[in-house]
Amino acid sequence: MSDSGRPGLGWWLLILPALLLLLAFYVAPIVQVLAVSVTEPEMGLGNYERIFTSGSVQRVILTTLRICLITTVFALLLGYGIAYAITLASPRMKGWWILAVLVPLWISVLVRAFAWVTLLRRQGLINNTLMESGLISEPLPLVWNEFGIIVGMVHYMVPFAVLPMLSSMREIDPRLLAAARGLGASRGDTFRRVFLPLSMPGVIAAGVLVFIFSLGFYITPAILGGGKTLMVAEWISLQILDLIRWGLGTMMATMLVLAILVTLAVFSRIVDLRRIFGSGA
Repeated sequence: MSDSGRPGLGWWLLILPALLLLLAFYVAPIVQVLAVSVTEPEMGLGNYERIFTSGSVQRVILTTLRICLITTVFALLLGYGIAYAITLASPRMKGWWILAVLVPLWISVLVRAFAWVTLLRRQGLINNTLMESGLISEPLPLVWNEFGIIVGMVHYMVPFAVLPMLSSMREIDPRLLAAARGLGASRGDTFRRVFLPLSMPGVIAAGVLVFIFSLGFYITPAILGGGKTLMVAEWISLQILDLIRWGLGTMMATMLVLAILVTLAVFSRIVDLRRIFGSGA
């Protein structure tokens, strides 16, 4: 540090390579995408006007938001139960629980998507089991639609919901729960009035993480949706690779980046996301 308390030249030289890499491989492509969105097929904001005038664009955006919100809700519900069970488990069982949460992250997303197709298709295990048991008379439409996409996305996102909530729950002092029980609170009251409020920062952080990841999903919706339910990422690919509409595709890509940044900015004012994700002091 210099006498004025500011970083010296040597400190800037140390981070210069990282800054150059960030500019070259992250900032520059985003700027190029933004430039294409206002220059193709002609200069102006015509591509962005489609957000307000094009029914197909609005339908894709609303479909994406609806699927992402539903995925976030179910991932939080399932993840909270798992994180709560891990928090209360014995040290030996915690290791097995965490292993069960992490193992799906090591399996290819393609493998998981095709596994769900095998389970949910009309001649799949679930439909065959229901029909053989007499609960249904004909196969249910469980895949190649919005339901199949949500199932696959929730399965993928549950581990990402568990980890932030587990981090938050581990910071809760067990003595607070014991004190509540000692004052006459039941298990339900202790959970509802003590544990749940204290774990809410983790729930919010997990919700932000799951929602942001869900916005950019491509492989799972493409496989489980069968091209019948388009989300933003698949729509962008369709515009750029198939229809060669670079302006529309980059416009939606820019809006996706802005949506992620706005979401992070809003929720960072509600909760310290750095502390929840383990990077805070």
